[in-house]
Amino acid sequence: MSKPRTVALLMAAGRGARIGGDVPKQYKTIGGKAIVAHAFRALARHPAIDEVVVVTADDQRASLAAALGEPAAIVTGGVLRRQSVEKGLAALADDPPARVLIHDAARPFVPGAVIDRLLAALGSHAGAIPVLPLVDTLARSDRVLGDLRLGDTVDRDALYRVQTPQAFVYEAIVAAHRLWPTDRDVTDDAQMVRDAGQDVAIVAGDMMLDKITHPQDIAAAQARLDSASETRMATGFDVHRLEAGEDLWLGGVLIPHDRGLSGHSDADVALHALTDALLGTIAAGDIGTHFPPSDPQWKGASSDRFLRHAAALVEAQGGAIVFVDLTLICEEPKIGPHRAAIRARIAALLELDEARVSIKATTTERLGFTGRGEGIAAQACATVRLPSAGVGTA
Repeated sequence: MSKPRTVALLMAAGRGARIGGDVPKQYKTIGGKAIVAHAFRALARHPAIDEVVVVTADDQRASLAAALGEPAAIVTGGVLRRQSVEKGLAALADDPPARVLIHDAARPFVPGAVIDRLLAALGSHAGAIPVLPLVDTLARSDRVLGDLRLGDTVDRDALYRVQTPQAFVYEAIVAAHRLWPTDRDVTDDAQMVRDAGQDVAIVAGDMMLDKITHPQDIAAAQARLDSASETRMATGFDVHRLEAGEDLWLGGVLIPHDRGLSGHSDADVALHALTDALLGTIAAGDIGTHFPPSDPQWKGASSDRFLRHAAALVEAQGGAIVFVDLTLICEEPKIGPHRAAIRARIAALLELDEARVSIKATTTERLGFTGRGEGIAAQACATVRLPSAGVGTA
């Protein structure tokens, strides 16, 4: 039997005024990536989710595209969150999924185990939400002569903190929105389903799902990410011969020179070394393992493809490239005039800020094959961050 189709709606139309600053909070960065990008990639990477649809404000489309750095289905939201969810659900009507998850972009980290629990609960319920128990004492306040004073405590045994994503049978959540009074506001989709007479299950949530609301939450989220991930570093090295009649590609940039590098592909030593460094961070072999020179399909191939492939493998494991460092070793050509172009090209290929890409060059004081001008060598180092315990992020 085929699995039921599941779509995730990522709600990213808010302004996030409480966090301050000149950009909505979903575009603040954690670990070098926008908050919305973390949430999107966590959902898109889960094997049970077939598609992620992002609901955003019309004037945020350009910011969203830049933050995600990859194609995504986008729907323009409404003024209120409820209206934005309605628009997202309506966009799925032509090819309705069996199940839908609704998630707030302000919750960047989405553990896969929580999604698993939510979808399992839909086997016998119209909806399911992740929750956390309350651990602090709860108390009401009394106002006496204008002063706030401690009132009665509240029994917390049956109280929970509600998180997202929330999961629903598609028809059930659509029907709940249809029945909800237009003049009545709501902040939680599960309450709408419950109000419509349907059962909503609660499953164990996760502290990683905490919402970012205030400025201090950014630092807390960064600390949470650091504690749930590990940093790895690996190196790569490559060398190719300089020959007449060949193009000289370095770092994805065509360099004017009287000779070029010879190899089965375009022989870009810079991108080859970076590719091996990235593959090393996830113990995935080397460039020859994935693109053997004996395979004719790679003859003359652009090394851009090799580097993007390695980066995609890192991302498939939930990893994020933190920094890359490249040293080119040659007598000629002089790298200085081309350094900025190489740096910009590598940053674009890896979807990194240029501040996370270092390009250096040196010579061997006329010693060895590079010193004699027979070839060019490249040494690279890559640093990545990988989830240590199934945390959904990128």
